[in-house]
Amino acid sequence: MKKLLRYFLNGFLIVAPISLTIYIILSVVNWLDDLFWLNYPGLGLLLIVALVTLVGFIGSSFFVKPFFVLTERIMSRLPLVNMIYSSLKDLFDAFVGENQKFNQPVLVKMTQYNDTYKLGFVTQLSMEAVHLPDKVAVYFPHSYNFSGELFLVARENVTYLEIPSSEVMKFVVSGGVSKL
Repeated sequence: MKKLLRYFLNGFLIVAPISLTIYIILSVVNWLDDLFWLNYPGLGLLLIVALVTLVGFIGSSFFVKPFFVLTERIMSRLPLVNMIYSSLKDLFDAFVGENQKFNQPVLVKMTQYNDTYKLGFVTQLSMEAVHLPDKVAVYFPHSYNFSGELFLVARENVTYLEIPSSEVMKFVVSGGVSKL
C-alpha cells in the first residue's frame, strides 16, 4: 500500500504542474477570445499581441508623444485615478521599462547577532530624500505570492550578487526550491 501511495504522489508531482500550466494558458486564451467575441481559439491572444505591438509602434512616433504626455498629465491630476495609474505604471516600469528596478539582486544580513540573510533587490541606491543617506531601499519578494516588503537597509549589510536577477527572483518566489 505504501508503494502505491508513493507512485500516486510521484505521478501527482509530475501531472499537477503540467496540468495547471496548461489550464492557466487555456483559461487566458479563452478569456481573450471571449473578450473579443471570437469563435476561433487563440485568435484573441494573437489580436492582443498585434494591438499592443501597434500601440507601441504608434507610441514611439514623434507626433504621438505629446498626446501621451497630455494623457499622463490628466491622469496625474485626477485624485483616485492618479493613485491607481501611477502605482501600476511604476510597477510595470520596474519589471519591463527602461528604468527596471529589480535588476540588482543582493544578499542582506538581517541581524548583527546571527547569520540570518534575505535575498532581495535594490530599488533605490540612496534614501537621502527621507534623510537617511546611509540606507538603501531593498525589496524582498514573498515566496509563492505576488507581494513583498520594502526595507531600508544599512549599506554595510548589503552584499551585491553577480547572479542574474531573474534567477534570484525565481529562487525567492519558489521558496528556495528552484536552483540558484
